[in-house]
Amino acid sequence: MTEITPAIGYTDGDVDTNDSTQRSLESMAAERYSRRQAMFRGAGATTMAFMGTSLLAACGDGDDDGSLGGITVTAGENAATSTGRVVTLTGNATGTLGSTAPVWTQISGPAVELSGTSGTVTFIAPAVAAATDFTFTYSATSAYGEAASASTTVRVSPAVLGFAAVAHSLADVAVVPEGYRVTVLTRLGDPIAAGVSAYANNGSDADFDKRIGDHHDALHFFGMSATGTPQPTSSTRGLMVQNHENITQTYLHPNGPTTTGGARPLAEALKEIECHGVSIVEYADAGNRAWSYVQNSSFNRRITPNTPMAFSGPAAGSPYLVTAFSNDGKAGRGTINNCANGYTGWNTNLTCEENYAGYFRRDASDDALRTPRELASLNRNGITSRSGSYSWSTASSTDTRFTRWNATISSATAPATADFRYEPNQFGWVVEIDPFSPTSTPRKRTALGRFGHEGAFVRIATGQKLGVYMGDDSRGEYLYKFVSTATWDPADANAANRLAVGDKYLDAGILYVARFDADGTGKWLPLVAGQVPTRPASGTYPAYTFADQADICVNTRFAADAVGATPMDRPEWTVGNPVTGEIYLTLTNSNNAFRPVTGTNAANPRSYNDPKGAAKTAQTGNPNGHIVRLRETGDTTSALTFKWDIYLFGADSTDADPVNVNVSGLTVANDFSSPDGLNFSRSTNPSGQINPLLWIETDDGALTDRTNCMLLAAIPGKVGDGGAVTITNTNGGTGTQATFVGAKATAANLRRFLVGPVQCEITGIDQTPDGRTLFVGIQHPGEDGTAAAPSSHWPDSQTGTPAASVRPRSALIAITKNDGGIIGL
Repeated sequence: MTEITPAIGYTDGDVDTNDSTQRSLESMAAERYSRRQAMFRGAGATTMAFMGTSLLAACGDGDDDGSLGGITVTAGENAATSTGRVVTLTGNATGTLGSTAPVWTQISGPAVELSGTSGTVTFIAPAVAAATDFTFTYSATSAYGEAASASTTVRVSPAVLGFAAVAHSLADVAVVPEGYRVTVLTRLGDPIAAGVSAYANNGSDADFDKRIGDHHDALHFFGMSATGTPQPTSSTRGLMVQNHENITQTYLHPNGPTTTGGARPLAEALKEIECHGVSIVEYADAGNRAWSYVQNSSFNRRITPNTPMAFSGPAAGSPYLVTAFSNDGKAGRGTINNCANGYTGWNTNLTCEENYAGYFRRDASDDALRTPRELASLNRNGITSRSGSYSWSTASSTDTRFTRWNATISSATAPATADFRYEPNQFGWVVEIDPFSPTSTPRKRTALGRFGHEGAFVRIATGQKLGVYMGDDSRGEYLYKFVSTATWDPADANAANRLAVGDKYLDAGILYVARFDADGTGKWLPLVAGQVPTRPASGTYPAYTFADQADICVNTRFAADAVGATPMDRPEWTVGNPVTGEIYLTLTNSNNAFRPVTGTNAANPRSYNDPKGAAKTAQTGNPNGHIVRLRETGDTTSALTFKWDIYLFGADSTDADPVNVNVSGLTVANDFSSPDGLNFSRSTNPSGQINPLLWIETDDGALTDRTNCMLLAAIPGKVGDGGAVTITNTNGGTGTQATFVGAKATAANLRRFLVGPVQCEITGIDQTPDGRTLFVGIQHPGEDGTAAAPSSHWPDSQTGTPAASVRPRSALIAITKNDGGIIGL
């Protein structure tokens, strides 16, 4: 039905001059409008959905054929939808129309952006806290100058998960919900410089300082303007900064890696080294979210383990960082094993060096040449290998690109400037990169401590100091927080010298480590020289007294031990809820050596067996992991105390104890294991507002008999939305552990969104500011195969059936919604 509104303003010949007793056109219209509003206010969402505009027509006055001045206008029926959905308004005007095209106008509700022309326009339903009505009018003018219009109302409800859960999958494809599509973007080896050939993918390729690296990990999309400057609101052009954590060595060479006479070929070792690090690549949307990368962009850059670096903060220039390359301890080369990340409020990227220790070789003779303190530091940080992960140090006896990976002291009388005994100390840091300045030197921020950095989430709040939250990804390690000395100045968001802003906020402050107490509260313990006590002797470690702040920054794990921090089950990604400010931390898993029945605590409360596969292979400890969250006292980054609970527990819903293991009540539609990556949707779009979506990625080996690794979408509540629980652990003994858990998982607040290809890890995630493209990293598909017999053929398998010889490649994918709506809603 059609609602007609006559032109208003000019009334000559109607009310002003006609004194007859017949009712005027204006008065009838006014009365009709009043009656319509009265009825509509009493109508609920159900009435709207089913009655539509027929409700409005029931209020008509006398005979109404929907025409005026020779034209008829309709606006379609009323409708109901929810946040993030695409709404299409279709108007129609017939008759003798004037030269001005009909137009849609919003007349009530929070403002939305209408896209389209003439009769059909669309908009994205905005975020709302409660059901909210949006009214739109479609107006037309006849050739005689008379106007007519019709209105329609759309009722928008709060955000809900708007997709059907993806089932478990063991297929060699990335599976997404119906209504979504996957586009494969940059893959291992893709050229990112002009003149570099396409990747052959047969082991013959070189020049990885000009190609995409391996093992795609954490990523961030930096919006960019047409002039190449930061534009955080851009959803059509930007720089993708992505980590390349490690390599699948066998696929990089024609027949896998080789060794001749105990030495690695130099070309093979160089290729493997350059496959690590970070890539910065320009991306552009050709329209309707058709993404591709710009191979010859001047912004494209590879940052590898050979890229020059600068040190800043308390440890810069200290004896701990002196090497044959850096005699003053202020410079270094490269970054490696880059896992998770962070991003700042001034348009720079933070990449985090995680499991760097295994790349280094230390000969047996080295132990006798070390001081007890040095040896303790090396062992506490895991630098114990006699060969190094890939034996790169054997590729040359003179080229320091390779000899640096041998941390053995060259002789008892040689100074530190003669060898690379302290080269391991140059890794394990948070590294700041300016993606908009391709010639800038990245800076290693030593004030943030040295350990197995997983990620570095930066929380910025007006009027507060910056808080940087960081996990140390190893079993039995800790959660850290760095609080800047400087208070955030919004003017720094647009600074031209971005790394100088990093100097301001990331080089001066206090580093803390977390203690989770049994009553659901916690404390931040400062790691400040003069306040950290001597770490007492334990096991093979002697007592350790800290010399200064540089010592604490280099030996952060020892300092955290000394103050009594809480050992956690592999602390990995950290992320903050953009609305509540609550911090989430993934605890990926643990084993029985670190988490036996007698070794649980309130924040790490489970010890159990999750038997795997038909053989029921034992997996003991906490093989499925969990996610903890905390809320700072006073919601301030500088708080010294917090409250916490366990948001979700991973579990195999099919056979896990439903009370003591599957504590969160997972089902086959949302069960998961080994949570790793975390990301909240951006606050610049509806999925990151009011009740933001949380994205959870897995790096699993415990549930992979049932499904490949996955990505889940969640709408979490708040710390304290559950309650106290006592878990009974049965794992080679029995014990109980009291803890605090969040609200149960349901189909409404947690669903599986994606399942990846064979033997992959899902890691790295971000979205465009408008929320209509989701970028996800797929790492090491087919990692258990060989060059001769690949165990995956992804990404080629995503769109076809490749030959059995096709090798898999880590890759970045873009996920978009077929109707152009907000991802996940």
